[in-house]
Amino acid sequence: MKDIIDFLDRLEKNNNREWFHAHKNEYLAAQERFNTFAEKLLAGIAGFDQTTSGLSVKECTYRIYRDTRFSPDKRPYKCHFGVFVCPHGKKSGYSGYYFQIGPQESGYPSGNMLASGNYQFDPKVLRILRDDISNDDEEFRQTLKKAPLFSLDDSDMLKRVPNGYPKDAPYASYLKYRTYCLIYEPGRQFMLDDNLLERTLEAFRSTKSFIDYVNRAVDYVNEAEPQP
Repeated sequence: MKDIIDFLDRLEKNNNREWFHAHKNEYLAAQERFNTFAEKLLAGIAGFDQTTSGLSVKECTYRIYRDTRFSPDKRPYKCHFGVFVCPHGKKSGYSGYYFQIGPQESGYPSGNMLASGNYQFDPKVLRILRDDISNDDEEFRQTLKKAPLFSLDDSDMLKRVPNGYPKDAPYASYLKYRTYCLIYEPGRQFMLDDNLLERTLEAFRSTKSFIDYVNRAVDYVNEAEPQP
């Protein structure tokens, strides 16, 4: 992974089309190395979560080119590689396992991180998740306890408990989340470990109960939608 991080580090410092085109072969080599790792990661995750079986690398990875049309940040390239392994692929709306490598120590958009969950939920899915937590918050707490390396991402929380839910319940803080996603920021040394694949799979395996919990709500909403 060192070659990948080194390339992304230089890209972050030279994020322009001229530099990228001059170093296109290095990008392609880094992308190929990452895709090789991603393929092994997909196979490993499918070993403990069969809902992700049969996915291709293309269904789970992203283009390096940024969409700058509506962004004040006009830098043309992402400075990370990421793979999102979830049922039916990255555009399905399901939660899954996200692996990202970048030049920074941690965090999005250019750091090293593992995440389990999703960032864009249908409002109907959020309603089901909040109802499930309200009906049995202990089940939700247990999914968190099984993943001790991870913590819930609190970067996009509501300031108040949504209407219709008790404001003083012991689980009230869990109802403020708009994204249900577990985050682990292991740093650069984790990415350079000789046992990176095994350590990543072990970390993701601990979050399977959380993924099952969230995707149960996605399934419920999908099954309730009228069929065309």
